Parts: sequence; C-alpha cells; structure tokens
Amino acid sequence: MVKKEIVTKSDVIDKSRALYTLLSSEERKEFLKEIIIEPYRHDEMIYEEGEVPTHILFLYSGKAKIYKNGIANRTQIVRLVNSEDFFGFRDHFANQNYTTSCSTFEPSIICKIPMTTVNKWVNENPQIALFFVKKMAAIIGQSDERTVNLTQKHVRGRLAEALILLKNTYGLEHDNATLTITPSRGDLANLSNMTTANAIRTLGAFISERLIIVNGRKITILNEDELKNISRKG
Repeated sequence: MVKKEIVTKSDVIDKSRALYTLLSSEERKEFLKEIIIEPYRHDEMIYEEGEVPTHILFLYSGKAKIYKNGIANRTQIVRLVNSEDFFGFRDHFANQNYTTSCSTFEPSIICKIPMTTVNKWVNENPQIALFFVKKMAAIIGQSDERTVNLTQKHVRGRLAEALILLKNTYGLEHDNATLTITPSRGDLANLSNMTTANAIRTLGAFISERLIIVNGRKITILNEDELKNISRKG
C-alpha cells in the first residue's frame, strides 16, 4: 500500500513555482484544470522504454531513477530524480518514444501535465520554452560528465562518485552523515557501471578504510573528503 499523502493542487503550485510563475493567467487556469496527481509505490514503474510520452512529469515528493537496459539486459542508471524536479520531457521534444525507463526508489507523488498543454505553452510563451531549454541543457551537461567519468574511472573512483552523487542529490539525515536514500547493492552497481559483486567488494573496502559505515541499506559517510579525493583521482 502507498502511504497516503494528501496533496492538493495548491500544494503543487507551491513546489513548482519555478514554472508556475512563468505562466500567464490563462495558462495558470489550464495548469490547475489539467494537472494530475498520482501516488506511486516503492520501486513502481513510472514510464518504460518504448512508450509514447504523453505527459511532462513533476516529482512532488519522493525519489526516482532514470535508467536504460543495455547489452545482456544490464541496467545503467543515467539520472537521479529528486523532489521538485521536472522530468520525462526530453524524448517528447525530440519527437521520439521514451529511450529510457523510470521507476521510484521509494513511495512518491508524481504530478502530470499533458504534453498537448505544454506544447501550447511552449509555442505561445517564450519564457516556458526557455525554461525547458535550460532544463535540457543542464541534463545534457551532466550526462556528458557522467559518461566520461563512468568510462574512464576505476571501480573505486566510480563508486566514490556514486556515493557523493547520492549525497548531493538527496541529502543527509539529521546526523549530517547518513544518506537519506537507502539504495540496494544493485542500485549502487547500476549507478557506478559495475557488477553487483564489484560494488559489494568496493563497499567492503571503503568500510575497512573507515570511509563509510553500512547498516543494511543505510550508508553513513565518515570521510567525505577522502571519497571526493578517490572520485577525483578516478
């Protein structure tokens, strides 16, 4: 069962003001009329590779991962989605079906705006067009950097980078050391472009070196500076 969280359209406006404030008064009425709010369970599919994009997506709360299945059905996480992120629009603007899949890391609330409505806004409101151009530019820049790092760094550098990425994306708990996300070993492997066995061994090495503490799926960072150093050296 999805944990019930009562979310109103007014709540969505508060969290999506980066877009909402750019809309005209008529477009704001369309926003309120057409936005859909849906709960998702842990590890539930949001969209799947090959499907036709029909809505632009907004993560109101929760965490999600965008990934692609490659050779021998090996999974690679290509992007992390945090609350208050818009996502799932690049393929639509490229006039193609989804080239990736997306699922939740934890129970989440997803808001959906029909692509037909967003197309109208983009065509009539230059600020909305620029909003999505900037979003796509940032995504491409991050993707380029990740591609180089995942293909050139050794396993230690890749896993250290993944841990720092999880920390920077999702933050830490009140102890200012424990990741708020609890990734599986498979997720860490898929984020680091390595096998699950290699991820487990490298985590073990980091534990031995007192860089992290692992309790089940909870990961506490003890020496962030050294993890950054390992990531930087590759």
